[in-house]
Amino acid sequence: MQPPRCCLLLVLLYLFLLSGTWATLQGTFTIRLLQTSTFQNTSFVETEGIGLLEDIQLGSLDKHTWDIHFSQPWVRPALPHSEWDTIDNMLKIYMHKFIHLMTEGAIQKDVPYPFVLQFMAGCKLYPNRTSQIFAYVGYNGQDFLSLDIDNATWILSQDTDLARYVRAAFQNYTTLGEVMEDIFNDTCINAMEILLSYGRAALERQELPVATVFARTPSPHQLLLVCHVTAFYPQPISVAWLRDGQEVPPGPQLNTSPILPNADLTYQLSSVLAVAPQDGHSYACRVRHRSLGTRSLLVPWGNSHLLLITGLLAGLLAAGALAALLLLCLCRRRKHQGTEESQSRNSILSKEA
Repeated sequence: MQPPRCCLLLVLLYLFLLSGTWATLQGTFTIRLLQTSTFQNTSFVETEGIGLLEDIQLGSLDKHTWDIHFSQPWVRPALPHSEWDTIDNMLKIYMHKFIHLMTEGAIQKDVPYPFVLQFMAGCKLYPNRTSQIFAYVGYNGQDFLSLDIDNATWILSQDTDLARYVRAAFQNYTTLGEVMEDIFNDTCINAMEILLSYGRAALERQELPVATVFARTPSPHQLLLVCHVTAFYPQPISVAWLRDGQEVPPGPQLNTSPILPNADLTYQLSSVLAVAPQDGHSYACRVRHRSLGTRSLLVPWGNSHLLLITGLLAGLLAAGALAALLLLCLCRRRKHQGTEESQSRNSILSKEA
């Protein structure tokens, strides 16, 4: 039995999802196709797959029908209907051959069920229009095989009978590496540039970060200042704590979480700074992001609400004191005027007598 053109078909499918016209976006961009196949037993296999441009989902694979569902409105117009039919047919052929090969290998090598196989294939396009392709195979969440495109060979990540069997199946298709290299040397660049043109608005989308600063007290001797930043896009961001206007250097007192996704394709993270209560310093969280341009988002902490209330009360007290002083001066002036008028009347009556 001839082994399926497993990764080749994956990559072809991945690239056929792309089309359009030349884009002038600058930077390094990566497209990836992710496939996860769960083999429950010899007769039941469930496969899921998605295609990504950077972190933007282009489409997904229906696990029941193996049809492609587009996640972005600008993906389907990239190719004429006839080409999508070709891709659809090629995908279904690949899925049948892939499942047959893996099931046959599991029987021969007595692989226990259930097990999970994962594939990641893709292409990275650099600003100078050179490209790099990659393909990896995983087994039960562990590295399994990787493609060495320069030598057109598959490299074992774990030396097992099953890994050697799968590598031999892929390697028996002798022109696999050569075909993939030809495809990616030309097709990756052209297809990526086309896709970048169609998806330019999505790739250039910018969402402003929203930052909130608050405190936690895990013990009477420790205060945790938390800067939570959310709703920003794209992903790269800089979050730092300032102490008296100076950036706090990395250390055990500073802990920043990984960048995590939100459901609306924005991101969030938290930065926590441990300080001693009432240490006498002022603190602020500084956020820098592409959407802010050259500006920075600065959110101070230092019992800011209490300081605001204290400031308002001080202002009110000062205004009250000023008003009381003016009223006192006015009363004294009126009293003084009354005394003068009384003395003047008494003087006049005295003269008349």
